[in-house]
Amino acid sequence: MKAAVLHKPGAPLVVEVVADPQPGPGEMLIRVKACGVCHTDLHLASGEWRLPKLPLIMGHEAVGLVEAVGPDVTSFKVGDRAGIPWIYSTCGACEYCASDREALCPSIMVTGFTVDGGYAEYVKAPASHAVAVPRELGFVDAAPVYCAALTSYRALKVSGARLGDTVAVWGVGGLGHYAVEIARAAGARVVAVDIQSSKLDLARRLGADVAVDASREKPEEVIRALGGAHVVLNLAPTAQAIAQGFAALRRGGTLVLVGLPPGDFTLPIRGSVAKGIRILTSAVGTRQDLREVLALAASGKIKTVAETCRLDQINEVFDRMREGRITGRVVVEM
Repeated sequence: MKAAVLHKPGAPLVVEVVADPQPGPGEMLIRVKACGVCHTDLHLASGEWRLPKLPLIMGHEAVGLVEAVGPDVTSFKVGDRAGIPWIYSTCGACEYCASDREALCPSIMVTGFTVDGGYAEYVKAPASHAVAVPRELGFVDAAPVYCAALTSYRALKVSGARLGDTVAVWGVGGLGHYAVEIARAAGARVVAVDIQSSKLDLARRLGADVAVDASREKPEEVIRALGGAHVVLNLAPTAQAIAQGFAALRRGGTLVLVGLPPGDFTLPIRGSVAKGIRILTSAVGTRQDLREVLALAASGKIKTVAETCRLDQINEVFDRMREGRITGRVVVEM
């Protein structure tokens, strides 16, 4: 099969012919129709994270058609529509798997990181952790839901945001455009914050009540003038954005950190305690979270904003991603 392979951190991916994966017991083979390009892939390709596997086929937003199933697979059959997210597999028995926190499983395997992923014509996956693609969704629209929408959905879910709350979304990119839509679908008043006018225009089109250009005004002051945010979802990977989001919170507000800034950052302990601020972190969601956000997408309550590319254009996409020149998501279409 044809695949985009990372041989060395910091080097471009190489599109080459590799052996087709073979499904074993409990596994299935998916013929990839689309795979979203995540910023995490750029971190991996650039060598910012230690890679446990090389050569590596990245890509953890892969959807397509089941081509073959191994022994003991009963949940999928050949021809079914299926996808695999960041969580490739977990033990299913530890305290984290049993308590809606399977991303913390000590035995977790990660798609496109510890095992080969979806920048390829075929990908192998355990049937236990694959999730069906609703028939209402095209493959290009569905692929980014498996990480970008899922991550935003989980972040809003753990925040405890309620109907009518003010939710501020810092960073309207691949994750942020979903966060705006999900918060709106949940009945929140949505404030979108970014430094690019094109992304703020997108946020308005997707239903943001207020759009704030952080390059022209102080977003924390704008949001405090609205009464302050009940929840801030920080999807922008800078210490400045985190500090602004913290300052925008009302008393009893919640700051959810999703973006990964380089290095460390500081927040005021006294201010947190005095105002009753909660500071949470959130990464990827569970399989159940994924089914829920796919249902939102299938019902038309959230929509993917994406452009497509070929597999052999993946390095060009990474270059654009480094320069912040992508609005929404890019999806590799096979």
